[in-house]
Amino acid sequence: QEQLVESGGGLVQAGGSLTLSCRAPARAFSTSAMGWYRQVPGKTRELVAAIGRLGNTNYAESAKGRFTISRDNSKNAVNLQMNSLKPEDTAVYYCNARQYLSDFVSGVNSRAWGQGTQVTVSS
Repeated sequence: QEQLVESGGGLVQAGGSLTLSCRAPARAFSTSAMGWYRQVPGKTRELVAAIGRLGNTNYAESAKGRFTISRDNSKNAVNLQMNSLKPEDTAVYYCNARQYLSDFVSGVNSRAWGQGTQVTVSS
């Protein structure tokens, strides 16, 4: 399985911003749709945002208007810019690669997961 490496988590006050980044091996990145999930203890992992190989995107309702997902093809990376953060955004955020953007909705064709990065938003 390909290795995804996340960075950028941390502690931020409510209303602040963070940018998460996930780097993938070049071949995996160029042939995959990429996305971010998050998980809190005791709950299932939930999709936050995903981006297809051509840049089309899919956002959870909770992320719309506050988060922006983007691809940096020069770095084989997918970024998640998070603004106006709320305490309920606190979670471990995971990067994921799938074959198609639609796979993030159907939950199939997962190719790789990152190790997770903690985001904590204080009130």
